[in-house]
Amino acid sequence: MKSLLLIFSLALMTVSCGSQTYLDPATLSSVVEKKEFDFNATKAFPTNYDVINVMNSMPGSTGTRILNLDPGNGFNLKKDLFSVALPYFGRAFNASPGDANNGGIRFESKEFNVKQSTTKKGNALFTITPRDQKENYVFNLEVFKNGSAFLSVNSNNRQPISFDGNISVKSN
Repeated sequence: MKSLLLIFSLALMTVSCGSQTYLDPATLSSVVEKKEFDFNATKAFPTNYDVINVMNSMPGSTGTRILNLDPGNGFNLKKDLFSVALPYFGRAFNASPGDANNGGIRFESKEFNVKQSTTKKGNALFTITPRDQKENYVFNLEVFKNGSAFLSVNSNNRQPISFDGNISVKSN
């Protein structure tokens, strides 16, 4: 029953997100071509079942594995700087308990690779790999034609996590 409810809610979310336009097509194609934009995360999808079980045991829980996020989470991509400020819900394999700043995925990278390709449906797909961080991160971002985007983050030190959000014109 839970899986049926989850499938139904994800289908409803997909339909409702598909009709909203976050960025006009001309601006979107311009920022995608320049590879300079902000990704604003609005929802997190943790994969760790311990996190999901805790979320489901909370009073007023909806029974899904979706976390709504406050504004201010995401990343900024520029030609010379990749600045990331994302929350993390999951298991880190090498934790630093004394480091209060290492709770999420937060860093600035000046050495990174950006590969851009196009999906079968015509969406832009970015693979961003920072080269100057202790952890080996791979950010896979799919940008849809209405300005919404889906980000998956993989690391050698943490379980994967995904985010739903939108693209905006880069801030200075």
